Amino acid sequence: MAITAADIVSLSQAGENLSELADQVKAGAEKIITKNGKSYVALIDAARLEYYHQLERERTQLALIDEASKGIDDVAAGRVKDARAAISALKRR
Repeated sequence: MAITAADIVSLSQAGENLSELADQVKAGAEKIITKNGKSYVALIDAARLEYYHQLERERTQLALIDEASKGIDDVAAGRVKDARAAISALKRR
């Protein structure tokens, strides 16, 4: 969804029209609230925010799975070191 000029609202306007803005957001709009002419906060539907958080959790989980897969590949290829020896070498540095 593209942000239009109508979706940009000053903080003072937002305070005066919060109920109307909330209704617009609930209907699918996203609003950018500005302070001193600069982006300050966004007003989005709570369900959409939860969806964004879920996407971020899934992205994190996929990254962890990818790293685990690389580790398994390293073990299978014999690219491993003894943990105690590696820790001792780090401590000596």
